[in-house]
Amino acid sequence: MKIVGISACTVGIAHTYLAQQKIEDAAKKVGDEVKIETQGTIGTENKLTKEEIQEADIIILAVDVKISGEERFKGKKVVKVSTETAIKSPNKLVEKLHEIVEKEN
Repeated sequence: MKIVGISACTVGIAHTYLAQQKIEDAAKKVGDEVKIETQGTIGTENKLTKEEIQEADIIILAVDVKISGEERFKGKKVVKVSTETAIKSPNKLVEKLHEIVEKEN
């Protein structure tokens, strides 16, 4: 499965990158392709391309603040959670993403 998304926290430092790391680790553990864009205090990093978004089976937004570029995901299956959820329960989160995608197919 291909997962892409964005992580962003209120301060734009620790939780943004922790959420990114936890989601990527959990997804890779089950064999998924994953890329998480971060929107932190130093701006946008790991920016998602149109192709990556188009090819994604599901979009995960682990965000605590308003993000820029959310309109890029129009027409895609989007799941929004807090960065805390992504950090504390990344395996359950990835499992839930699989359930949502499987229900669609």
